[in-house]
Amino acid sequence: MLSSEYDYIIVGAGSAGCTLANRLTEDPDVRVLILEAGGSDRSPLIAVPLGWGKIVQHRYFDWGYFTEPEPNLDNREVECARGRVLGGCSSINATAYVRGH
Repeated sequence: MLSSEYDYIIVGAGSAGCTLANRLTEDPDVRVLILEAGGSDRSPLIAVPLGWGKIVQHRYFDWGYFTEPEPNLDNREVECARGRVLGGCSSINATAYVRGH
């Protein structure tokens, strides 16, 4: 239900944003608005891991970020897939676990 006043506004409906919204709304008196730039995560490209290539290639659910030129990689830029969809990056990870650095 849309309102003109909210107690909290969360930008990004990724894993962290949705978890935070869920925790905040455990109090029934708290009103939370989540803003997400992307669309729904109900696509076969997201549901099937083989769809990941199309997601990145066509930017359906990805922001299209690249790193700065890497001197140790002959100044190549490395693609850095970042989710632009409900669920954020966890929706476009092709069910692969990548350990943090």
